[in-house]
Amino acid sequence: MADDATPRFPAIDLPTPPSPDDWAPRTRMVRGGQTRSAFSETSEALYLNSGFVYGSAEEAEASFNGEADRYVYSRFRNPTIEVFETRLALVEGAKFCRATASGMAAVFAALACTVQQGDRVVASRALFGSCRHIIAQILPTWGVEVEFVHGPDLAAWEAALAKPTKAVFLETPSNPTLEIIDLPAVCELAHAAGAKVMVDNVFATPILQRPLALGADVVIYSATKHIDGQGRCLGGAVLTDDEEWFTDSLALFLRHTGPCLSPFNAWVLAKGMETLDLRVDRHCANALDLARFLESRVGRGVARVLYPGLASHPQHDIAMRQMKSGGSIVAVELEGGKESAFAFLNALKLIDISNNLGDAKSLACHPATTTHASLPDEEKAAQGLTPGLLRLSVGLEDAGDLIRDVERALV
Repeated sequence: MADDATPRFPAIDLPTPPSPDDWAPRTRMVRGGQTRSAFSETSEALYLNSGFVYGSAEEAEASFNGEADRYVYSRFRNPTIEVFETRLALVEGAKFCRATASGMAAVFAALACTVQQGDRVVASRALFGSCRHIIAQILPTWGVEVEFVHGPDLAAWEAALAKPTKAVFLETPSNPTLEIIDLPAVCELAHAAGAKVMVDNVFATPILQRPLALGADVVIYSATKHIDGQGRCLGGAVLTDDEEWFTDSLALFLRHTGPCLSPFNAWVLAKGMETLDLRVDRHCANALDLARFLESRVGRGVARVLYPGLASHPQHDIAMRQMKSGGSIVAVELEGGKESAFAFLNALKLIDISNNLGDAKSLACHPATTTHASLPDEEKAAQGLTPGLLRLSVGLEDAGDLIRDVERALV
């Protein structure tokens, strides 16, 4: 111990890792964004501080006027948060990423920093309830014109985008009816109308679908879902290749409005990234097995099954062009409406009733009375949100156990 009671550690000459550009996706999920402190830790360091100190007043001034590139406040930038942002950007194949406190903070920030009074937004009709609320209820109060279209209908997109448009917002697959939108076709129409295309890619994850490669301009995640994947924390992210929009619009909006991700949650999410592809592969395999079983019960308690990986899905061919597999979510409509749906949920022994998704544990919910309860009845009907529809988020349990649990609940 030195005289001033400060612990001393010898410098360690660590090898310089290869460029992330040379890494395969699996390596990027484990190593992307990693930096080590002077302590040479193996796991990523967790910086829980809110602020940073300066060696002089001149250094502080330079840090705020842009002459010095350094951390000044964790609402702006933080080392742990940047590990997560860099790692996700590498996996997504995006140039820029900014993390937020939740998925809905990411959705709101992406839209709010883009549109203003007099602008126009076109969105797919089938959206998560809170996403629809932002577009249908909040943006119009700012003087933004909004139009919703049936996502799979290219003619509807073409008609809606015949007028100049500032932003297009969509989900594919959609929540909860798993509609698939032809991304390259819609992006081409949107760009001709002058619109920036924003894709909520939560259901597909960066493992199954890469919207930027398909023509989109912005990708949005609720990292709470598969990226964490274990029900531990909230988080969101916005990714893009558009440096001007990222720097002059998104980053400034986030800096001054403050929906920042906590360093602890960023650390959890960065660790979740390390196993993301392994978990998503199992999610998808289990979901396909469960979907096939449910389809075998059509006409015997089951009215219909919606899963992009099944040939019976209305947009199966498009889904298989855009996605690596069908995803982790299965929608099933039971005969008998709400009464049958509630009886099924209450009979489950292994699968939990929850409005979350993308978790290691299988979860089930009744969207019409939970996640989409705020929608008017006519809009529920238009989206196919019938009283008998259930959303199953298929987890990592043994597929046989899940099928047996569902089979018991169907009796």
